[in-house]
Amino acid sequence: MATVVAIITSMVVANATQSITTPNAAFVSYSLAAGANSAAITPATNRSVLVMGCVTTIADAGVSQLSLLHIPSTGIFWVGLGSSSSNATVITSGSSNTAGSHIVFIDFDDLVEIQTASADAILIHNRTGNITVAGNVTLVW
Repeated sequence: MATVVAIITSMVVANATQSITTPNAAFVSYSLAAGANSAAITPATNRSVLVMGCVTTIADAGVSQLSLLHIPSTGIFWVGLGSSSSNATVITSGSSNTAGSHIVFIDFDDLVEIQTASADAILIHNRTGNITVAGNVTLVW
């Protein structure tokens, strides 16, 4: 009987084994003149990536977050929440494989955005007419 209990206990423990790994992260700081783009940022492939972006310039501070999936040579897929001056939560979702597609605004005035750089990368774009903005984007996977 003790042997049967030991075998069943071993089977339960073996099936309950969990693998915990340390997450990877990339931190990108930026300072962009009016109309400028950051360098392209290539997210991890074929896995969910948490993207958190913010503008720290006081005149236009804001924050946004989204989950993103990058499938190589196919496109970028996303869903998330964005900042807005309307005091309403902005939900964003979509997919694209072409450069320049809007993903999410990361500032208060809807002028600084994360957009696609290509089917395989994203970038930060400052579409303000006259101010330099600074902030950062963090990717966790």
